[in-house]
Amino acid sequence: MRSMLKIRLQRVGRKHDPSFRVVLTDSKNGPQSGKFQEVLGTYDARTDKTILKGDEIKAHIAHGAQTSDTVHNLLIANNVIEGKKINVLPKKSPIVAEKTEEEKAAEASAAETPSDDSSSKPAEEAPAQAPTEASATEATPEVAEAPKEEVKEEAKKEVKEEVAA
Repeated sequence: MRSMLKIRLQRVGRKHDPSFRVVLTDSKNGPQSGKFQEVLGTYDARTDKTILKGDEIKAHIAHGAQTSDTVHNLLIANNVIEGKKINVLPKKSPIVAEKTEEEKAAEASAAETPSDDSSSKPAEEAPAQAPTEASATEATPEVAEAPKEEVKEEAKKEVKEEVAA
């Protein structure tokens, strides 16, 4: 049974000096195993210099060799093959910090409305507004942290009440 061949990059550069060989290897061999059948080109990542044996690469692809996504993009960039590039970057997860800041601002404005009955806390509510509007002009950490904790607790209570309703 014939195994599947893969055209992939094999790193050969020193530390902090990335350069790669474009090699034809068995798909089961690891990229650092050093086992390959043929060198099909080189790629220097620092200078973006690429040397490829285009005819041999096309012949191997015609016989069923698969390319890695990065090599596929490299071949398209050097006009060896035609097609669309493949996105090789990982998918980004949603940034939680931005959403929490927006939620904090919404919670702070929602918390100010029901707290009109407690007139003894106007000095504590003022520092809570300042960090949400301008984070550069924060008060001392002790003063700013206490109202945030109260706002979070009030927001949790409101969410529980909404869920119960």
